[in-house]
Parts: sequence; structure tokens; C-alpha cells
Amino acid sequence: MTITPFEALACPIDGSALQLNGSSWQCGAGHSFDIARQGYVHLLPVQNKRSKDPGDNKEMVAARQRFLAAGFYEPIAEAVYRAVFHENHSDAAIACMDAGCGEGYYMRYLAGKMPNTARLALLGLDISKWAILSAAKQDKAPAWVVGSNANLPVLPETLDCILCLFGFPVYKEFARVLRPGGEIVQVDSGPDHLIELREIIYSELKESRQSPSDAPEGFTTVDTSAVRFSLTLPDKQSVSDLLAMTPHLYRSGAEGLARAAELESLTVTVEATVKRFKKS
Repeated sequence: MTITPFEALACPIDGSALQLNGSSWQCGAGHSFDIARQGYVHLLPVQNKRSKDPGDNKEMVAARQRFLAAGFYEPIAEAVYRAVFHENHSDAAIACMDAGCGEGYYMRYLAGKMPNTARLALLGLDISKWAILSAAKQDKAPAWVVGSNANLPVLPETLDCILCLFGFPVYKEFARVLRPGGEIVQVDSGPDHLIELREIIYSELKESRQSPSDAPEGFTTVDTSAVRFSLTLPDKQSVSDLLAMTPHLYRSGAEGLARAAELESLTVTVEATVKRFKKS
């Protein structure tokens, strides 16, 4: 098996092709983006930021890294692997991007289990510089980019597969950068996902938002499957880490967070839906 960094990057300012020149990526118009010493490149212009430091902060990234490294979500990672290397898969070479990659857990899992005959060109993209910094420190093989799904720094029709896992899909952009027949592997939480935790932190449990069942415009649904299992978090740290890597950390009030902080352990339901969409 062969793993290489994805290199069909586009200038986030004018959309033209970026060329690697020493320790920076440069476009024909003269825009230049330095590669950090940790190995990632920042392709999120300040005018495209909604805040000074968007995305997960340093503490949230550390919590996510601890939680995922413990293997708690390995059944989801395995489902993603099966969706990428499905039974009808035939391409020996795949250019794959994880859109909202976090600290890179799912991409590392994919690369670690890929068939020996496969060749992967990998791109991990996240709006959080702390997430990309963590990912780059753990694995030097993929290209790691600070960027936004709303304006992907990727050349048109250069990707075969996009992972969007508990993230924020921008289908128009996904369609632009995927080759004809390319696929999205999307994971969304199910209605009972972490329901036991939600019952503790919220005084009134609202129905969880579900993603639309129809395929997005320009795509057809290839496959839908469910992942559901019971997960026991054995200590305060793992409960705290799970809460820190979910939107519930911000949505819950002080009383709910206090109740969660008192937990010595917790058993939760994990429920996710895995969908494959093919570009029409």
C-alpha cells in the first residue's frame, strides 16, 4: 500500500492551482502560503474567518484525541472504512479528503486498514488550526490544511472520495471538487445518540436534529447503514472528554454541566447513520 499527500491544492484567494516551491505553496498570481514546521499549511484567509480562532480550541482537540485514541468510537471508524472500501470498490488509487478531520483519527484508521493493493492520496482539512496541528504531529503522510468547507482550497474534479463525519457538509463545494462518480461518505448522529448524557445535562430533552433523508442536489444515494452500540465510559475523564467533543458543551447550561461533572462513569447509546452519496 502507498500513502501520499494530496497535492491538487487551490489558492484560497483566486482559486488557481498552487505549486509547491520549497517550503511554501504558491500560485501564479504570487500568493504564497508557508508550510509550518509541523508540516501543515494554512489556507484560510483572514477575510473568510468568522472569528479570530474558529473551530475547536486547544482543550477540545486534546479531549477528542484522548477519547478517540481510547478506541471508544472504533465501530464508527470501521463503518467508515467499509463505506470507502465497499464490496464494489475497484479503484486502486483514491484521492480522499476528510472535510472536518479534527485531529485525524478517522483518516489514520482508514490508512492503517487499507488494502495492500490500494494507493491513497490523503488530505485532512479542518477550520481549527489546533486540530490540524495535532493531526500533523501524529502523522506526516497526508496533506494537512487549515481551511473551510465553504471554500475548499482544492482544484475542481480532483477528489474521488470525501469524508464528512459529524461535520458540516457543503454539497455545492463537494460537487465542485469531486470527480464524476466520486462519493461522499457522510456520518450523522441518530436520534438516540448519547441520549443518556443529554438526559442528564438538559432539563428538557429536545428532539435531535436529523439530516435530510434525500440525496443532496447533484448526487444519488448509494447506500445507507446504521451503527448502534452501548458504550461505557469508565471514569470522569472519559465522560468529560466526550462532552467536550460535542456541541452539547456549549448548548447546556451551568446546572447541566455541573451534573455531568459529578459523574464517576456513564453508559451511553451511540447511534450514527452512514450514507454514501455518488456524484451524478
